[in-house]
Amino acid sequence: MGLERENYETSIIMDEDEFNRSIEPILSKKDYVYAAIPDRDPNDINAHLKVGFDDVIAEPSSSHSFDRVWIGSHAVFELFKYVFYRILTTILAVPMAFIIGIVFGVFSCIHIWVLMPVVRSCLMALPSVQVVWSSLTDIFVTPLFHSMGRCLSSVHVKAMDN
Repeated sequence: MGLERENYETSIIMDEDEFNRSIEPILSKKDYVYAAIPDRDPNDINAHLKVGFDDVIAEPSSSHSFDRVWIGSHAVFELFKYVFYRILTTILAVPMAFIIGIVFGVFSCIHIWVLMPVVRSCLMALPSVQVVWSSLTDIFVTPLFHSMGRCLSSVHVKAMDN
């Protein structure tokens, strides 16, 4: 029993088509046909407008209409909400976006080129205005109120019952 050393030569014979085939499974990952709808309100600005049929129409348990009336009114509500929203947005969306774009552009221009320079210049001038204002109040207002306080300090008020 000695240590045997043997060479095993192993080889695999493959066709060229099998060799080029990818290792991925037969059912490869395909792109989804329908992509997810992008969130058009990511900041949830219009959360209060998420109105459903149950938020508008509610029947107490003591009085119910027929089931078909309830289902039909629910369907009509959703249909008209959908149709009128689409019609109104088709008519009004582009003009309103144009008008609101102009308004925000004007407000941005006024804020950047008018309002902020005025505010900054006022803030730069305030330290010197504060010195002048405190000097004026020390000269005119403080003596006036001191003298009024001394005059009125001798007034005594007595409450009498009738």
